[in-house]
Amino acid sequence: MTGAFAQSQQQVITLDEAIMLARVQSVDAAVALNELKTAYWEYRTFRANLLPEINFAAVAPSYNKKYNSYQQEDGSYTFVRSNYMDISGEVSIDQNIWFTGGVISLNTSLDFLRQMDNGKDNRFMSVPVALTLKQPILGVNTIKWDRRIEPVRYAEAKAAFLSATEEVTMTTINYFFNLLLAKENVNIALQNLDNANKLFEIAKVKREMGQISENDLLQLELNRLNARSTLTENESSFKSNMFKLRSFLALDNQSELVPVVPDTLPNVVLNYTDVLEKALTNNKFAQNIRRRQLEADYEVAKAKGNMRQISLFAQVGYTGTDSDIGQAYNRLKDNQIVEIGFQIPIVDWGKRRGKVKVAQSNREVTESKLRQETMNFNQNLFILVEQFNNQLAQVEIADKADEIAEKRYKTNLETFMIGKISTLDLNDSQVTKDEARQRLITQMFYYWFYYYQLRSLTLWDFSENTTINADFERIVKQ
Repeated sequence: MTGAFAQSQQQVITLDEAIMLARVQSVDAAVALNELKTAYWEYRTFRANLLPEINFAAVAPSYNKKYNSYQQEDGSYTFVRSNYMDISGEVSIDQNIWFTGGVISLNTSLDFLRQMDNGKDNRFMSVPVALTLKQPILGVNTIKWDRRIEPVRYAEAKAAFLSATEEVTMTTINYFFNLLLAKENVNIALQNLDNANKLFEIAKVKREMGQISENDLLQLELNRLNARSTLTENESSFKSNMFKLRSFLALDNQSELVPVVPDTLPNVVLNYTDVLEKALTNNKFAQNIRRRQLEADYEVAKAKGNMRQISLFAQVGYTGTDSDIGQAYNRLKDNQIVEIGFQIPIVDWGKRRGKVKVAQSNREVTESKLRQETMNFNQNLFILVEQFNNQLAQVEIADKADEIAEKRYKTNLETFMIGKISTLDLNDSQVTKDEARQRLITQMFYYWFYYYQLRSLTLWDFSENTTINADFERIVKQ
């Protein structure tokens, strides 16, 4: 390395180390974690909605001093003055009934009324216990549909988090191999510049001895200048890619990152049918398909339920009233309320029926989209499996080609020094050597990228032959 590279402290980093850092401290990992936390608390809220809820409501106090209209015995109206203070409180235990969509409550309440005029008369009204039922007779049962949709939504969010973690790895691989390729280009440029300098010095001696032409000497000098220019460009590219990786990994130190070429590759051969089964079982796509189908069905049920509405309100219990708070609880009487309300449109010009048809049409559109998306998903997965199974052979071929190209260049270099080949042949072997090395790095990148892309789609660790999972409770609370 030249310039600042030669003076900076170096930090060797492997692909596994880069992946580990990215999963812990990259911005992408933080975004995935926050999305999981949002989904977790939304699911917890849904679960809490199915549990009993204790509520306290109070008015403390309400003061009124005003005139109100009053109808007299002869039918005429007059105004009477009111001056009172009211305090009320109620405690209720409410429970949603998921299979009917109603709410059942156990209530107790106490009301206090003080007449501010005429000696400040106090009155108490107690409801020691009352059982209340609010039940829609017709209409959509939202709680029941939530019980079907929300667990699928949360399962989709968990699968999305695991896939996002693998996608963080894929992004890391991209940055890592860009840096690795840039590093190899710098090394190649350094080697080429060193060889170009040596060849030019030898060529000057040979020119003086008349063993090579002036044209060959000028070509070698031009090669030396080009090698120096290429080195400068490659060093700039290396610094740019290093800063990108360091930023992605959230590394604060300014040391030079030195990526290491992975020395081993997982030797895995995949079967498409097996991969497809795992993807349809584990991937967020499968949960997404199911959730969207349920949501489309829910919209149809909601539109049908809104065509007519009938609701039941019933309350049974005891109540008492007295000027003394103790007696208000002793002199109790029955307290029953039953109300059935309904709303049925007589003429709405087809508005509600039209909404049902719209919801049904939207459901059909959704089903068509889901079928097409499933076909595309299966097709893309098939192509990816084929690419991955072929990639190991591509890496092996590129590795062998790199070895041969390196040997050929060294042989041509020695042959050129004794005057057996021209500068054009030497330049050709150098270009072939450089391209072979770059192709090897590129083919290794594709292998790792395909591998983790398949992990992301299937949530399956093919090396360990086990599913990819996580302790979500611990993750969201850390």
